Amino acid sequence: MNSILIKPSKLKGIITPPPSKSLSHRAIICASLCMDNGVSEIDNVILSDDIDATIAGMRELGAEIEITENTNKTYCLHIKGSRGNIEYAEIDCGESGSTLRFLIPIGLMLADSCTFSGKGKLIERPLDIFYKIFNEEGIEYENNNNKLPLTVSGRLKGGRYNVSGKVSSQFISGLLFALPLINDNSDITITDNMESAGYVDLTLQMLKKFNIDVDNKDYREYKINGNSKYRSSSCRIEADYSQAAFFLTAKALGNDVECRGLNEDSLQGDKEIINIIDRFKNMTNNEIIIDASQIPDLVPILTVLGALQKGRTTRIVNARRLRIKESDRLKAIAAEMNKIGAEIDELEDGLLIKGKGILRGNATVRSWNDHRIAMSLAIAATKCINEIILEGYQAVNKSYPDFWNDYISLGGMINELHMGK
Repeated sequence: MNSILIKPSKLKGIITPPPSKSLSHRAIICASLCMDNGVSEIDNVILSDDIDATIAGMRELGAEIEITENTNKTYCLHIKGSRGNIEYAEIDCGESGSTLRFLIPIGLMLADSCTFSGKGKLIERPLDIFYKIFNEEGIEYENNNNKLPLTVSGRLKGGRYNVSGKVSSQFISGLLFALPLINDNSDITITDNMESAGYVDLTLQMLKKFNIDVDNKDYREYKINGNSKYRSSSCRIEADYSQAAFFLTAKALGNDVECRGLNEDSLQGDKEIINIIDRFKNMTNNEIIIDASQIPDLVPILTVLGALQKGRTTRIVNARRLRIKESDRLKAIAAEMNKIGAEIDELEDGLLIKGKGILRGNATVRSWNDHRIAMSLAIAATKCINEIILEGYQAVNKSYPDFWNDYISLGGMINELHMGK
């Protein structure tokens, strides 16, 4: 497995986080659903593995997408929407849960039949919410013992959809993209607590930019007008708080890093990282409780932050969903941080972290093929006494391909090892 040696170093300098992956997915999809013959321009996109999967998927569903390179390693996408009426589409989602769950309902609207494949943990990530809908709506589907590949054929119809908000907001977003294309009105009713509501806010924001209005009834119900028309639009993707979180945390741990280009008015739920860092700074007792239900992607880097709060205890709760991400993130981050000297107990739905002033390092850790685990361990390495070896460092390509270049530009010291094919 490809590995790097990371030496302890103090990061110093200015960084501009990459554009938001969440908003990029949504903009590409909305632009690809415009049937008005216009061309939408989606600027400031990075071609991570996940975004490549969504681009390829929407092309397979009939969108025309041209890509031009900007001068700063970002890209501008010129998108002419699909006309639908695709006979058969074969969509490789890679390891992107967003691509899979967003495009399944869209595929049902644009193609007679679709097959969705993937790799890694995505093959077994749950799709039960969609299977329940398929059974209720008479949509034919076939999978491999509840795993990918999945083949679907049929059409969604207007009406009421009862959906759990506890598994993943991606199911709700997928329906929100597809249901406006139906002639009849539709309602999505959330049957329990809505977790990761901020991600649905991003979907609604992008839909509105492309002329689709959804009535959000306090996150309990979403009312969608049938026969709505996506209209071509252009937008520039703002910087990603999920990725900025790694360097904002590095600063909170004593590195001299400044993040620029973040939108203070952003609807990104992971903007909460700023408030959580402030909570750590202003703690008046020795325990802090972090509710992860709305910010699951922040848990790996918050674990690093908590592990380095000397004499303090951090309890992360409502994080059960992290067990079905790119890795079992609770198990992964606890196991790897403990190898380098942290003191973390894995709980059924969270973590109990006893903070230390510094970490030992001097261990081989692995990314679990999870981009957020890899980047979190890189930040932890800046507070280690000894170097660490990280296996599977290329996992960052899923969301932030330039992470290691940015890390080095700030003074991070790494050596590549075992660079076999």
